[in-house]
Amino acid sequence: MDYFLTDEQKMIKEIAAKIAREKIKPVRAELDEKEEFPHEIMKVLAQSDLFGLYIPEKYGGMGGGALENCLAAEELARGCIAVTTSFAASGLGAYPILIAGSEEQKEKYLPQIASGAKLAAFGLTEANAGSDAGGIQATARKDGDHYVLNGTKQWITNGGEAEIYTVIAITDRAKGARGASAFIVEKGDPGFSFGKKEKKMGLRASSTRELLFNDCRIPADRLISREGMGFIITMKTFDLSRPGIGALGVGLSQGALDIAVEYARKRVQFGKPIISFQAVQHMLADMATEIEAARALVYAAARYIDSGAKEVSKIAAMSKLFPSDVAMRVTTNAVQVLGGYGYMREYPVEKMMRDAKILQIYEGTNQIQRNIIGQELNKEYGRFKETFF
Repeated sequence: MDYFLTDEQKMIKEIAAKIAREKIKPVRAELDEKEEFPHEIMKVLAQSDLFGLYIPEKYGGMGGGALENCLAAEELARGCIAVTTSFAASGLGAYPILIAGSEEQKEKYLPQIASGAKLAAFGLTEANAGSDAGGIQATARKDGDHYVLNGTKQWITNGGEAEIYTVIAITDRAKGARGASAFIVEKGDPGFSFGKKEKKMGLRASSTRELLFNDCRIPADRLISREGMGFIITMKTFDLSRPGIGALGVGLSQGALDIAVEYARKRVQFGKPIISFQAVQHMLADMATEIEAARALVYAAARYIDSGAKEVSKIAAMSKLFPSDVAMRVTTNAVQVLGGYGYMREYPVEKMMRDAKILQIYEGTNQIQRNIIGQELNKEYGRFKETFF
């Protein structure tokens, strides 16, 4: 379909597709098998200016928005979402600075992230605080012109590989979630270290580690915005990042469908290519239809966010929820179309199926996305009732 992209947006898709085709696909199986972080591909993405797509030009970026970021993520994800997650997680770490950072913080950190010279990461999740961000235990205590951080963050994408971390910690326990604040922590800060690299079902080329804070002292000017703004900054960050997760789902699904169609056209049973059988045609038709619907939703959500709309939580949640569910269904069906071959590591669809599951979990589980959508519908109906009844 023609989504009326500009020439610049089409160029972004073409560059990302070329990288996926020439740099990611040839090594994705090896990276998965070795659980190896894609350093060389990150360099290629940096050289192609893709890290700065959503960062304003004054900070060394391209001046685009959520849509441009989604276009790149979708095409890269057709190659491998583990590699693309490493790319996208840097944006997740940058968004709090972009949303609420001081001018000094933006001038210092955003050009480094935009150029790809330094990767970023976002530290929110803990052992007892994932979907419930209000359950954070990590603390930050003011001590003169410094803050002292203590606690642990768990399952942090780009952990150990990133140089810049935006971290949510409690500065006032009595205020609950409103006592959370956001900080910038740099790799190498005293008292900041990393746990072991996690062994995962999928997304193996992406680095997932604990962040360990043991009397970690950081300058007070690394506080983002002011104390108590951590939860708000987190929610605004997810509003911007969730369409990107949807884009990963779209790209992964499209890659799986491409393989399934190609296989179905070549695989002969009962004297015919299996794509000639209605049962297979219907599976492929459903896969293609759901992918196109997911793509339309992601693009529409990204455009709505880029328009400057204020109330975006519902559409952002939808743009993460639906495409990630589609990705799980499409990759599972791709394995089914390939049959026994699909279950073997020789073919990439088994990896795609393993990778797809995380899309329904990270950056807010899909059950949480449904909660958000339901809560926003309740609010909207309340306003509608006041107006029309």
